[in-house]
Amino acid sequence: MAFQDHEILETLRMFELETLDIRTTTLGISLFDCADPDLESAAEKVYSKVVHHARDLVAVARSIESDFGVPIVNKRIAVTPISWVAAASGAEDLTPFARAMDAAAKQVGVDFIGGFSAYIYKGLTHADRAVLESVPSALAATDHVCASLALASTRAGINMNAVARFSEIVLETAARTREHGGLGCAKLVCFANAVEDNPFVAGAHLGVGEAETVLNVGVSGPGVVRSALARLDGDQDLLAVAETIKRTAFKITRMGELVGREAARRLGTTFGIVDVSLAPTPAEGDSVSDILELIGVDRTGAPGTTAALALLTDAVKKGGAMASSSVGGLSGAFIPVSEDSGMIAAVRDGALSLAKLEAMTAVCSVGLDMVAVPGDTRADVIAGIIADELAIGMVNHKTTAVRIIPVPGKVAGETVEWGGLLGTAIVQDPGAFGCRRLFERAGRIPAPLQSYRN
Repeated sequence: MAFQDHEILETLRMFELETLDIRTTTLGISLFDCADPDLESAAEKVYSKVVHHARDLVAVARSIESDFGVPIVNKRIAVTPISWVAAASGAEDLTPFARAMDAAAKQVGVDFIGGFSAYIYKGLTHADRAVLESVPSALAATDHVCASLALASTRAGINMNAVARFSEIVLETAARTREHGGLGCAKLVCFANAVEDNPFVAGAHLGVGEAETVLNVGVSGPGVVRSALARLDGDQDLLAVAETIKRTAFKITRMGELVGREAARRLGTTFGIVDVSLAPTPAEGDSVSDILELIGVDRTGAPGTTAALALLTDAVKKGGAMASSSVGGLSGAFIPVSEDSGMIAAVRDGALSLAKLEAMTAVCSVGLDMVAVPGDTRADVIAGIIADELAIGMVNHKTTAVRIIPVPGKVAGETVEWGGLLGTAIVQDPGAFGCRRLFERAGRIPAPLQSYRN
């Protein structure tokens, strides 16, 4: 892969002026060989293996930052879903695994470790149930651990029993982390069609088809796309807009793959994928919302927003696919409400509602992300929000997710500050009505007809 002088200078401008960064280098580590009938022995094996393989991750990332001049914002670890590792122990409380993961993350100096996870879209094993029930205590007892549950898929349908219980788990987790604005829920997500090479938290984990260790990279460049569109002649049509985004995503992807392959080489591991996701931050100019408004909507959430987001997501994916054969993860455009300064402003101005956000998730990379709701929101309302989002993913063969945060003591319209990349959230109104009868029916929503592909 050869780089021309003008490409290097252009990339330097992206770093210096347009907030381009490598959002994360995420080292995936298989923990299958850590299974042990003794819970404490298994947890010790998890700690030892993570520390052994990730001990140089932060140093390597810093060396690449120094050598290439590329900012790497987060260094993360993703492990085999703990339900698969913990099954041999038969334990009911899997908090010791979370503590071991957290201790390992602190020892090697990473920002987050994902994989306190289970796949329960059709049913629950003993270990799956143990993971689910352990989530509130695990997230309250740790600083760096992230949890994820796969509750639905196109091939299996939606496990509404699991959705109902998960909604209660969300409320329990918020209560356990009340002093920090329900922060535990910011490290908890549920999925339809979960991705097993996702480098982004809270859903990062290592799937069954992966190598012993693998280095995945997540690249983020909303500021770069925003600047490219700002330089575009305002009279250009939407095909020109899409082409500009595609070309910009192409350049971002090439940079991401270069960093990913070099990081994997220095770590002595396998390079996996580059996830080209426009993942915003609270910083000014690093907003997906700003891009949508440059495309042509008055305010994010106004009529036309979903169409603009569809154009953006598709162009990013096309640019990535042109640049690399290793594009994966959740590539596209993220819309985490609290992490995007433009989205925050749109909610504050009354332009962006929870209902409009749901519509936008039909065409974005993931789903309802970092959405704050009142702390007294009922479990059936949360379950309904989750089920609606999972249904979008199930029917459309795409990954959708929900990271919802009931903020204890807060009501609609109030603000909660989490700081850092998690940003600021305005508590949104989920409405006066719920789905109590649907919640009580439970069972499973069957897979759609289009699931029968062979």
